[in-house]
Amino acid sequence: MQPMNPDNSAEHFHRLAIPADQAGQRLDQTLARELPGISRTYLKKLFDHGDVRIAEAVVKPSMKLKGGELVEVHVPAPEPLAAVAEDIPLDILYEDDDIVVLNKRPGIVTHPSQGHQSGTLVNALLHHYADSLSGIGGVIRPGIVHRLDMDTSGCLVAAKNDPAHAGLMEQFMTREVEKIYIAITEGSPRPLSGTVEGNIGRSVRNRKLHTMMKSGGRRSLTRYETVENYGAVAVVECRLETGRTHQARVHLAHVGSPVLCDKDYGRRSVLTEGEVSRALSLYRHSEARGVFPPGGVVLDRQALHAARLSFRHPCRDERLSFEAPLPDDMVRVLAPFRQARDEMAAGK
Repeated sequence: MQPMNPDNSAEHFHRLAIPADQAGQRLDQTLARELPGISRTYLKKLFDHGDVRIAEAVVKPSMKLKGGELVEVHVPAPEPLAAVAEDIPLDILYEDDDIVVLNKRPGIVTHPSQGHQSGTLVNALLHHYADSLSGIGGVIRPGIVHRLDMDTSGCLVAAKNDPAHAGLMEQFMTREVEKIYIAITEGSPRPLSGTVEGNIGRSVRNRKLHTMMKSGGRRSLTRYETVENYGAVAVVECRLETGRTHQARVHLAHVGSPVLCDKDYGRRSVLTEGEVSRALSLYRHSEARGVFPPGGVVLDRQALHAARLSFRHPCRDERLSFEAPLPDDMVRVLAPFRQARDEMAAGK
């Protein structure tokens, strides 16, 4: 087999002589093993477009091999990305020649979409890594392999080249990646710890939102544990075993404790100083006393943070784990409750 062209802007041609010991195997499975720089998803697209051939004839992915065939795989040159590079600061937790792990700040969109053509994480990555971007998937782009919602902060990994992109994609697809989120919730879950499992799909009432479904949708699984409980608010750790859109937000709402200030799945869009004072009074005395003027806004985005991300390095045999500290706005929400907890424990 010819080595992969390191130039991500050029088309690639791979020629692979099938070994005799592969006789009886499916062609797509053999190519997936022999071409680790190409993801299974993109390999399927190449088959669909007639870019995999034997003796100049287009072949199917399910073809059974006899051994000795000469397979030609044509990977077209990636199309230029419409997004432009922008000098946007990045909070980098780790980087090497293959990957970069970021602490995404809240309020930034992961990649361009309708209504968000600029100011995204992709625009920032294009600026910082213009000469080492993954071209996998048919488009020149930073190797975005997963995403965080605009108002969710925390750990996010991106690939700098095609082999790294393919390796990370494979781990996300096979659920080898460990993802732990920290949420501040409205109220506490019922029960305080447990598992939420079921299918998630688009809501029939609002196609932009997702919901738990009795039939249809895709399987989802989250294990959660309440680590701090202040009555009106709680701190909940969520381990996402699957990666469905809005999964943690949908699951926490399902157990009666939506993410605090979640505009889509929660009961309020902002948290004010007056609401914090009232919640503190309830926590300290089991009843709210006095008048609580609204005051200023303490939080105006969903209190959800991707706190920990763990995966195998896609280009070497090493397990990596990263943690992103809780952002300042979530710390500000929790600070008075934690102070009250400590004072009550000390008998003050």
